[in-house]
Amino acid sequence: MEIIQLIQRIVGLLFCLCLSYQIVYLLLPFIRRDKPHGHTVLHRYAILIAARNEEAVLPHLLDTLRRQDYPADCFTVFVIADNCTDSTAEVARAGGAVVFERQDKVRLGKGYALNALLEEINARYGADAFDGYMVFDADNLLAPDFLSAMNRTFSDGYCIITSYRNSKNYGDNWISAGYGLCFLRDSCFLNHPRMLIGSSCSVAGTGFCFSREVLEAAGGWNFFLLTEDTEFTADCILRGERIGYCDEAMLWDEQPVRFSQSCRQRMRWVRGYLQVLGKYGGGLVRGIFGRHGFSCFDMLMNTLPLFALGIVSILLWAAALIAALLSHAPILPVLWQGLEEALGSYLGLFAVGALTTFSQWGKINTSPLRKLGYLFTFPLFVMTYIPISVAAVLRPVEWKPIEHKTAVSLEEVRTRQR
Repeated sequence: MEIIQLIQRIVGLLFCLCLSYQIVYLLLPFIRRDKPHGHTVLHRYAILIAARNEEAVLPHLLDTLRRQDYPADCFTVFVIADNCTDSTAEVARAGGAVVFERQDKVRLGKGYALNALLEEINARYGADAFDGYMVFDADNLLAPDFLSAMNRTFSDGYCIITSYRNSKNYGDNWISAGYGLCFLRDSCFLNHPRMLIGSSCSVAGTGFCFSREVLEAAGGWNFFLLTEDTEFTADCILRGERIGYCDEAMLWDEQPVRFSQSCRQRMRWVRGYLQVLGKYGGGLVRGIFGRHGFSCFDMLMNTLPLFALGIVSILLWAAALIAALLSHAPILPVLWQGLEEALGSYLGLFAVGALTTFSQWGKINTSPLRKLGYLFTFPLFVMTYIPISVAAVLRPVEWKPIEHKTAVSLEEVRTRQR
């Protein structure tokens, strides 16, 4: 029993190590201002959209792209209709996009689709046709000044930039709200503080930009793990690239609403994080002692350790309970300890959710009552990562597309008060 308690204390100290520096992240956006932008140059961008059976939502993304305040002759929209069985390709062409179609039942996933799209663009337009590339998912909606805002940060010298990620169906239920709060927290209290201190930010799936030089240095888009965005982030950090963040560039995307769908997606994410650790973990550990040491440390701390330590904590608590039962020792102290740890985790997550919600109150598109109510379910949403992580380790995981049904305009999202 004493050995278990000692290990529990060590795990608790590791938790503190993983989380303590992020307390500073929570404070930085309130005490430090963003640096002013320098001289802005109009750059030419290729807009990359990988779409699989997205005929319902894609027209709204294309509409927000047509309504950008950025010069229309400075960007070209490309859509790759990836293994589609609906009219995604026709819808994309009708919306003014340059469309390529791909049928490949073996190399499945967004990474392969983006690679194929970039190869087609390079073959038909040349390697130097565009200064940068912006990646979006078909369910995204963009603020009218999205491209202009990203271009200002690009002109400041950042070769990779991620954006402010909002949710267009935040108020659907506790699952979509849980995702929404996680992404808002990532934007406001992870990437924004990193930008403020000059560290590297993290790319999260959609709404990001990278330069032609970055693509060339990486040898093309060769990121095919289950979480190709995390793989891209790790690769860039190890090559010394600094990923920037543009708080002014806002997009909205659709979040899952079914728990089964959410479990499947997050299992893929966890398995993808494990793949990234297996491929880049050694380099990131060694990188901690190099020039970009903090970015490597930060990347490691935000990849998997917290969920791994959470699983270890639960296993240790279960071991302590079994040991108490076998030795006929009182079990109430063990049960109380587990309850205290669970309650502490709940309150800590509630505090993070509350800070995020109230600081971003006007940007969350749902009713005030729902904003407040989902504060209480947010910790539960995050805690479900623990059994999901266990399942991701024990069960086979493969890439599967997420169905998108929230086909609404940007105006409808902004006025949602359900």
